[in-house]
Amino acid sequence: MNLELHANEETVAQRGARIIAADARAAVATRGRFIAAFSGGHTPWLMFRALAAEDVPWQAVHLVQVDERVAPDGSAERNLTHLRETLFDHVPLRPDQVMAMPVESADLDAAAKSYASTLQEVAGSPAVLDLVHLGLGPDGHTASLVPGDPVLDITDAHVAPTRVYQGRRRMTLTYPVLNRARRILWVVTGSEKREMLARLRNRDMSIPAGRVCQDRALVLADHAAAGTNDEVIHEQH
Repeated sequence: MNLELHANEETVAQRGARIIAADARAAVATRGRFIAAFSGGHTPWLMFRALAAEDVPWQAVHLVQVDERVAPDGSAERNLTHLRETLFDHVPLRPDQVMAMPVESADLDAAAKSYASTLQEVAGSPAVLDLVHLGLGPDGHTASLVPGDPVLDITDAHVAPTRVYQGRRRMTLTYPVLNRARRILWVVTGSEKREMLARLRNRDMSIPAGRVCQDRALVLADHAAAGTNDEVIHEQH
């Protein structure tokens, strides 16, 4: 895992946008397309606004969701709503380039299987994503892989519905597809993340985030999350 420490959430967001844009350009140059999976969160919305201003070959980009709450289209609780507002409405993406999780379906199990098939069509079999952006919850969750949920133990599916968490069921990518990604980009800001960031860096497998492969992972964290006022650092272990 690589760690970069930055001054605040704004500088983390700006750095994240530059990394995603550079990865997109490299992937398109090498493989002809860039397939990324995005999560939600306050700092990521800043990152996506910054990404909209970067040099990205949007015509060859495909975007999927890491996770989504089961809520109506347009709900403020939906990650998709914020992705539209911060990114999709500001860049030249065709509707077929954005693959929204079908959380409005009455049959979430069937919808998860359908989304897994969509991933396979876009990213191959087995699906390999170029970049997965993840956040880190104060309870150690990432994506919608939350403590105690049976979804943590799924090994034979790439997408699955969860139990109720913070008032909503969710749909999430699972470890098998996350761990095949060419890059995992963690965006972690805020003092409430300090304990879990330390546990993530220590490869603590008892928290959901700790079970994500670290071989190709980069963590962008701010001083508050890292609990230090040091200058920007780069750490690899």
